[in-house]
Amino acid sequence: MTSLTGKLATGFALLFGMGSMAAADTLTIYSGRGEALVAPLIAQFEADTGIKTEVRYGSTSEMAALLQEEGANSPADLFWAQDAGALGALAPLFAELPAATNESVLEVFRDPSNKWVATSGRTRVLVYSTERVEAGDLPAKITDLTDAKYKGRVAWAPTNGGFQAFVTGFRLVHGDDAAKAWVDGMIANDAKVYRNNGTQIEAIAAGEVDFGLVNNYYLGRYTAKDAEFPVDQAHFEAGDIGNLVLVAGTGIVEVSDNKENAQKFVDYLLSPAAQQYITLQGYEYPVVKGVIPHATLESLEEVQEISPKVDVNQIGDLEGTLALLREAGLL
Repeated sequence: MTSLTGKLATGFALLFGMGSMAAADTLTIYSGRGEALVAPLIAQFEADTGIKTEVRYGSTSEMAALLQEEGANSPADLFWAQDAGALGALAPLFAELPAATNESVLEVFRDPSNKWVATSGRTRVLVYSTERVEAGDLPAKITDLTDAKYKGRVAWAPTNGGFQAFVTGFRLVHGDDAAKAWVDGMIANDAKVYRNNGTQIEAIAAGEVDFGLVNNYYLGRYTAKDAEFPVDQAHFEAGDIGNLVLVAGTGIVEVSDNKENAQKFVDYLLSPAAQQYITLQGYEYPVVKGVIPHATLESLEEVQEISPKVDVNQIGDLEGTLALLREAGLL
């Protein structure tokens, strides 16, 4: 962590210059990202710029609902969200960013509307038991998981934000009827419900199920502690909706009177030093060129090849997805 902090300090001395160390107005951040991962980045931002922050942590859905409730009276200057669905839904509340901000982001992660910007990427993956699953048992498509051979063997987490963003992407690409048919098919095939991504991986290791549907960065947290951990992960065939690319990202609140400092924070999150920290500590993909992804991740070139063509800004109809999941009895 010491070397990473040193790199961050060097990066920000270059990015902002020593003249930016003067005291500035406090920047209020609503964070749907976990404190354990992002607090060191925010602390380094404060140290290198002299800009003080007040951070309110909560789930992305909680912070999004709070922003909507507060409206023009919100004290927030910036919203850092865990997923694009919330960002897309809140886009009307965000100020337009400078064109150069999103132009620096790789196209697969980019928001075409320029109302928010991705800060890291992840893909949806299939995790599976290395003890009970052979290579030939892996499904080519996510829709194959409704086949009888997978009955009772697959875990999912319907209340998880990443899963709900995936279902929203499914609806966007294939339509509501197809998405509902897949959800109903999974229920009929006795898919096992778990609380989140991590509990699915743990259930596979414990022998409760053989497969799970998670975001790519969770498994690395287990294999980093145990190289023999009996779970691996794979993608579906190129273009399959099961490989959906998701992003964490941030937007500047339109009613903020501290937009200059908010933009400095956005620029910070896209700097090479911060991007390197996020991929090394969080196992997520950097969204700008010139950053080396974590060794456990596929290359960015492969991600762009296998990902379905979905405008991440359109994964915002969370209410439609929640309605579908409620109708199916999953919420």
